Amino acid sequence: MTDRVLHLPLLDGSFPLPVDRPFTFGQAVAAGVSRHRLRRLEEEALVRRVLKGVYVAAQVPDSLTLRTRALRLVVPRDAVVTDWTACWFHTGVLRAGQHVEVPPLSVFRPAGHDRLRNTLCASGERGFALGDLTHVGGLRVTTPLRTAWDLGRLAHRDRAIGALDALLRHGSFTRGELVAGVERFTGMRGVVQLRALAPLADARAESPGESTLRLRWLDLPSLPPPTPQVSITVGAVEVYRVDLGVPELRYGCEYDGEEFHGAAHEAHDLRRRADLRGRFGWDVDAVRKRDVSGPTRDVERVLVEGIRRARRAGGGSTYLG
Repeated sequence: MTDRVLHLPLLDGSFPLPVDRPFTFGQAVAAGVSRHRLRRLEEEALVRRVLKGVYVAAQVPDSLTLRTRALRLVVPRDAVVTDWTACWFHTGVLRAGQHVEVPPLSVFRPAGHDRLRNTLCASGERGFALGDLTHVGGLRVTTPLRTAWDLGRLAHRDRAIGALDALLRHGSFTRGELVAGVERFTGMRGVVQLRALAPLADARAESPGESTLRLRWLDLPSLPPPTPQVSITVGAVEVYRVDLGVPELRYGCEYDGEEFHGAAHEAHDLRRRADLRGRFGWDVDAVRKRDVSGPTRDVERVLVEGIRRARRAGGGSTYLG
């Protein structure tokens, strides 16, 4: 492969691998694409990694078909796709940080089988009940509900709530079903966390960061609970949606992730929030990852001060039209 492909808008038929479906690192090497060249293609955004060791041309959109094809390239036929990989398979939602570093697959064999030993996989043995698995395109995957129970128990609390929200939004189970199945895991690792988080799952959340922000808010019992995705309308037309808000106070807080709220979006975000305040009387704070998690976390202060500010303002000013 010559440098010519680096000058193409997108990969085409001159590329020695299919550009309409995923391929493995091994397939790339066999086709004459070296590790260095593959890394360069990734840097130039001509290909992207779908899974660890699996790539696809940049123009191929995310879909259930793509995820199925990618997994079939690396998952043994007797294994079960679980946990974060199953969440991604069902919803397309990535665990926080996965857009930066793709982690190993979460793949287990049913109890009684040897665990997988593969650098691509985080694996082991796990017991499954009737109805816990679904078969899609030759893959065995934990159902959205079983995946929610597993991640609600085993994932870090801040990430688990995002998984529960995304899987509930998938629409194949209700929050009542999620809560009702918790006691099945009594005595197992993480069930206390699952018992606390399951009733908080909300299908209206639109990103893992927003889910974590909502959890921080709900952890402050002195504050009124937030409503996700508050619609701001003029007549019957929705003009804006606020990630999390208290409509009675016209106060909201939004999570600005790097992917959709980087430097290139800053001016737009400022105009939008100025319009929310000027025309609709909404006071909306914005927080980022560093505010919600980590050593400089101060989202609790932001929320407490924001609610106090809104109360002093009497629930916001009058809509000006």
